[in-house]
Amino acid sequence: MKYENLIKIVLSILYLGCLGDWDYGYYQLVRFLGMIGFGLLAYYEKERGNQELFILWLASAVLINPIFKISLGRFLWNIVDVFWAALLIGSIFYKPKSD
Repeated sequence: MKYENLIKIVLSILYLGCLGDWDYGYYQLVRFLGMIGFGLLAYYEKERGNQELFILWLASAVLINPIFKISLGRFLWNIVDVFWAALLIGSIFYKPKSD
């Protein structure tokens, strides 16, 4: 799944970029691309049958969506951004065990 890993790397870079001081348009772009990216990741996990990651990526897409914004404040959003970046990069190397 090379496209899946590419999505994860791009999203990680975008979320770490949110730690900087940018114009509001950057954060709007990140919300839009994040919603699409997390939606695609959720779709891939649903197809694979991985319920846990499907729910995690779907919940992330809902949290970051640009339409119905959830206001957490800059400090909390920075924590969420770092968490997402670490989670996305970590999920590239995570290989679920086969039964």
